[in-house]
Amino acid sequence: MAEQTVKVTRKGQVTIPVEQRRKYRIREGMRLLVKDSPQGILFRPVTPLEDLAGVDAGRVTVEEMKRRLDKMRSEDRY
Repeated sequence: MAEQTVKVTRKGQVTIPVEQRRKYRIREGMRLLVKDSPQGILFRPVTPLEDLAGVDAGRVTVEEMKRRLDKMRSEDRY
């Protein structure tokens, strides 16, 4: 991977070069995990919940699944 220099704005923002956005499928609005590592700052894409759908894809909306999970968690007794 070739090194590239990016500029930090006064608000602390940087632009991720297009090659890395394409490689890691980073799109507008995605969330990135920011981690401090021995090598420096690490940005890692967070996989959206919708992308984790498997055999049940399309059967339940994300909102419905979140509602069900919240209900299950509230019923747990510790």
